Amino acid sequence: MSEDITADICILGAGSAGLSVAAGAVQMGARTVLIEGHRMGGDCLNTGCVPSKSILSAAKVAQTVRRAGIYGIDVQNHKADFAAVQRYVRSIIDAIAPHDSVERFTKLGCRVITARASFTGPKSVVAGNVSVRARRFVIATGSRPFVPSIPGIEEVDFFTNETIFDNSVLPPYLVVIGAGPIGCEMAQAHRRLGSRVTLLDSDRMLPKDDPEAVDVVRRAFRAEGIELTERVRIARIERAGEGIVIVLNANGNERRIEGSHLLIATGRRANVEGLGLDEAGVSYTPHGIKVDARLRTTNKHIYAAGDVIGGAQFTHVANFHAGVILRNALFRLPAKNAPKALPWVTYTDPELAHVGLTEAEARRRLGDAVRILRADFAQNDRAQTDGHTFGFIKVAVSKRGYILGATIVGSQAGELIVPWVLALSSKLKIGDMASIIAPYPTLSEISKRTAGSYFTPTLFSNMTRRVVRFLGVFG
Repeated sequence: MSEDITADICILGAGSAGLSVAAGAVQMGARTVLIEGHRMGGDCLNTGCVPSKSILSAAKVAQTVRRAGIYGIDVQNHKADFAAVQRYVRSIIDAIAPHDSVERFTKLGCRVITARASFTGPKSVVAGNVSVRARRFVIATGSRPFVPSIPGIEEVDFFTNETIFDNSVLPPYLVVIGAGPIGCEMAQAHRRLGSRVTLLDSDRMLPKDDPEAVDVVRRAFRAEGIELTERVRIARIERAGEGIVIVLNANGNERRIEGSHLLIATGRRANVEGLGLDEAGVSYTPHGIKVDARLRTTNKHIYAAGDVIGGAQFTHVANFHAGVILRNALFRLPAKNAPKALPWVTYTDPELAHVGLTEAEARRRLGDAVRILRADFAQNDRAQTDGHTFGFIKVAVSKRGYILGATIVGSQAGELIVPWVLALSSKLKIGDMASIIAPYPTLSEISKRTAGSYFTPTLFSNMTRRVVRFLGVFG
């Protein structure tokens, strides 16, 4: 028996963007249909942010135990049980899953359909035996791992982020292709849990980040025994018994790396296939769905959000997109996809966080009118007490003192970047950050110290000394 449903808004995809739109819409009184053909929670919950940060946390504990001697603590046995670590990862997913579940959204008032959806026209979709007509649609079908066409790759088994968290046996020798955020995080996690790891990339490590900050992470990786090779060409991949061989080509010479397991972490591809987008009048490419500034597709009744439109593929961006769509679709407000400040974090150890303009971008735009302020973690007392003194903060400031961007590499950089996001969003000047009172001893003092250095040349100048001496004459 088929069923026909009429709704105010119908969302395709129950990942971060889709769930945020659905939760907001139904609680604001809209008749809401949510369609998901795979797993509720999408990539973030099941194969992305949640499991990756969970395994990173376990790996960090293993590394802390390994380094316990520097704190005067003798730990005899610090071997990680990889299967138990993966059970821990699964337990975290299970703990968060109810928040993203069919049951929760049904209780909120959504009609949840667990089937793959396809447009049958500009204002209708079919999912299983259900046909849905709605005033507005939202496509939030996310992305999947991109697998490059390396010769021989189809002949070997390999992990992606969608499968590596199902593995319960520690890889003796993991080769990671792709030194972006996912590749770097998984390389370090597995190395700390006991694998030998080689990390390869055709570009430099973390190419979108500040090179000086990336070099701090690079040195940490090499100190931990991760074998990192950048700007390398992979000629082919071969099977070797139960393992794999990566054949590199360097200046005409071949180099062979024989590992036990392979992880492909070479980016993402938008999920646009099988949606009937042509039937809906929605323009798209393999890189994503085309949208305007209000996140409307070429069919103005249909919006798209999250990874499926390409661009910055972060959970917090998907959630921002959801807010833009709700204001447009429900309230007819001309909200635009123009975040005032977009941060990103790579959760290696040390973490690398950024918001606004990098030093290179700021210098290209403003030339000599830019000042770069910085402070090292080694200058921070809390970093000293914690034994995490590597890293720095770097802030670009305009001639008039406006904050242009901040880069932090070091312990808890992802937490420390938040005040700089606020500063950029609110168009604050560097004096606003310098005037805060930071509790002592905290890592947050490094931000205040950096901001305060903007005024150092003036405060300790010869002119200031002359003024102080002159005023001293009067008692």
